[in-house]
This record gives sequence, C-alpha cells and structure tokens, in this order.
Amino acid sequence: MNKDVIFTEKAPAAVGPYVQAIQAGNILSASGQLGIDPATGKLPESVVEQAKQSLANVAAILEKAGYTKEDVIKTTVYLADIKDFAQVNEVYGAFFGEWKPARSCVEVGNLPLNGKVEVEILAVK
Repeated sequence: MNKDVIFTEKAPAAVGPYVQAIQAGNILSASGQLGIDPATGKLPESVVEQAKQSLANVAAILEKAGYTKEDVIKTTVYLADIKDFAQVNEVYGAFFGEWKPARSCVEVGNLPLNGKVEVEILAVK
C-alpha cells in the first residue's frame, strides 16, 4: 500500500517531528490542527477564532488530498478548557453542517503553543 505525505501551505507546517497528514490507500489521517494562521504563524486570541482556524486548516489539508468534509469519518477535538465546549461545538457544527462524523472531545492539560483547541481527523474515500 502506498503511503503519501500530504502538505499544503494553506495550513501551518508541523511544529514537531511529524507531518500534516498521511494518505494510505483510501484513508487520510491528519495530525491535530491548532488554530495557527498559516499566513502569520500566530494563534488568534479567542477560542472561537482558534476553532475556526483549526477547521480551516483541516479543510485545506482535505482539499490538498482530494477529500471533502463528507469524507471525514472521525474527529478528535482537544480542548485546553472543557468550559469552551459549547463555543467550539457551535463552530464545529457550522463547519460540518448536515454531515456528522463520529467524534471524541476531551479536555487536556495543555496544548502546544498554549493553544485552546486542536482538531484531528480521519477521512476515507
């Protein structure tokens, strides 16, 4: 099975020894996306803006690999503070619209770069 590294400049480069995503056959596994703006390299202040940018980064990776939001079968959402769940959930729901992939959402102690939200996905064609 071929394994291809997926990279797009429309999403931030990895902040460690990993890649944005790997496509293996008909499966795309994307690393967690912080809300880093790829144009500035910075995180927005609010959790809402970080969630929007995290999902925009996911969308850019999906597009580069030739996938759509409807190909996403599983997401994991990491929150620095579970009190942000409702705000992030609203942004997340607007992003996916009618399509509802399986999801886990957990509070973690800290996220890289003091991010407030990180989203990873698994997509299948």
